[in-house]
Amino acid sequence: MLLPPLSDLLVLDFTTLLPGPLATLMLAEAGAEVIKIEKPGGEDMRGFPPRFGATSAPFAVLNRGKKSVVLDLKQKAERERLMPLVERADVLVEQFRPGVMKRLGLDYEAVRAVNPRIVYCSITGYGQTGPRAGEAGHDLNYAAVTGLLSLSPGTPETPVVPPALVADIGGGAMPAVINILLGLRRRDTTGEGSYIDIAMADAMFTFAWYGLAEGRATGHFPGAGENFLAGGSPRYALYATKDNRFLAVGALEEKFWAAFCEGIGLPRPFRDDRLDAAATRRAIADIVRRETAAHWEAVLGPLDCCCTIVASLAEAVADPHFHARGLFAGHVEEPSGKRMPAATVPIAPPFRDPQGDVRRVPAAGENDEEIVPVA
Repeated sequence: MLLPPLSDLLVLDFTTLLPGPLATLMLAEAGAEVIKIEKPGGEDMRGFPPRFGATSAPFAVLNRGKKSVVLDLKQKAERERLMPLVERADVLVEQFRPGVMKRLGLDYEAVRAVNPRIVYCSITGYGQTGPRAGEAGHDLNYAAVTGLLSLSPGTPETPVVPPALVADIGGGAMPAVINILLGLRRRDTTGEGSYIDIAMADAMFTFAWYGLAEGRATGHFPGAGENFLAGGSPRYALYATKDNRFLAVGALEEKFWAAFCEGIGLPRPFRDDRLDAAATRRAIADIVRRETAAHWEAVLGPLDCCCTIVASLAEAVADPHFHARGLFAGHVEEPSGKRMPAATVPIAPPFRDPQGDVRRVPAAGENDEEIVPVA
């Protein structure tokens, strides 16, 4: 059996909460040895509800298969215990505000002096440079300041908080993994490590690509509900059903649109949505509202026209398709032996660690004596 592709790598994880831990989880799932460096008492996510046995469920799913070392990095003696790991690590991922690692004597220049082959990745909200570099923020803030949130904010009466943490995952974890792998590839050819500055806010412009293209081509940047893929088209929208569920319509292409219109019996004057998109939307909404979700699923499903009922999370995790894909086969085990399905991460099966479907989440400092013994 082939070893997973990252099985020869040692990763030091100085991150907390979601972006960095998810990034290092993906590296661990591909075989890397990930050592989580935690502050006394453990990282903050360990306290997040709900509980899962002796630990936190959110912490457990993000940190399975890792090792844990607790060190007070403000103490010189504790940092010295860490240095043998720093000297032999392949990757270091940190998520402090700019300047913190430098104050600790663990910034890239200091680490490179003892380990020139290291790929060092910093994840922050706004990056290491620029006027906002030292500014605090979370996912919602990054989507807000980059204009992404303005495309679909809801209404003044019912503002909408996006359900997906796009900045944390799409702007932090994913770019970190991509660029760490690129750094390792460059090291393969040059023998030298590299420094990677990941700013979660930067990638929000990637997610706003359609609106930016429209604005730069026409001189008019779309506002709320105007972007074609963010509420501006009746072909790509949500419609309430009789039983207060939602029909997700993604009938962008003409063949799908024609099948959808025929399936719901949309009057012909409304089928050319270029004439009056708002009128077409109102007509569809009126028709869809007359019947239940089950009715529309039965009518539109066989037409294969990119229309689906919005599933609840409970319904989604019971869907046979996703079980057939093996998305929930992995499990995390907390120290008492209690188990639950692991976080789903986009690592293809051929590249996953073959240790088994069940991997443990470490207790805080569980690996201290093994990894950083006191002299």
